[in-house]
Amino acid sequence: MEPQGGVRIAIVDDHELVALAVQNLLADAEGLTFARHADGVAELVSRARDADLVLLDLSLRDGSTPAENVASLRRWGAHVLVLTSGEDPFLVRAASRADVAGIVRKSAPPTALLAAITAAAAGEHVATTEWASAVDADPLLPGAPLTAREREVLALYASGLGAREVAAQLFISENTVNDHLRRIRAVYQMLGRPAPSKVELYQRGIEDGFVPGPRHG
Repeated sequence: MEPQGGVRIAIVDDHELVALAVQNLLADAEGLTFARHADGVAELVSRARDADLVLLDLSLRDGSTPAENVASLRRWGAHVLVLTSGEDPFLVRAASRADVAGIVRKSAPPTALLAAITAAAAGEHVATTEWASAVDADPLLPGAPLTAREREVLALYASGLGAREVAAQLFISENTVNDHLRRIRAVYQMLGRPAPSKVELYQRGIEDGFVPGPRHG
């Protein structure tokens, strides 16, 4: 259920101007409310959780790593959208391995940044060229960055079930299944591995190990 006043957004960034820019961006955003700003993750999570989504600066001056920061925020109970200046490909790849909703450039146009925040606040993956490039360049990330639920939907749908049958098996609505399928296709499109058809989704699932391959013999 969405919190009263909208989804609460916090930002962890050791540049106050960035935080002020985000606060201004969210001022008139429907369904979103600015929670607070912290210079570091430890500072943010030292209090009871008061944010549903955290915008996390990729490169903080406290020496913390993306993996440590994302893990701490996820334990705190918030989803994470990473903000990057794109200056360190190693850190971008490290973030792409973590449990994040996406990776967005700070220099993105305000409308694009707000769209990314809105999508992440709704629990969606934010498929961007930064994330796609990181995945494509990282041998430790052979597969698409799909959530556990999206992998379940993909495995069942690609096995031959229809959206209604998948919904019945997972105890979710058919509309939710179709939303997942749209997001899965969007991720593969951003990775340069489009899967517009059911057969192509099956192929992508096999390639990434989400779907068992055909048995022989």
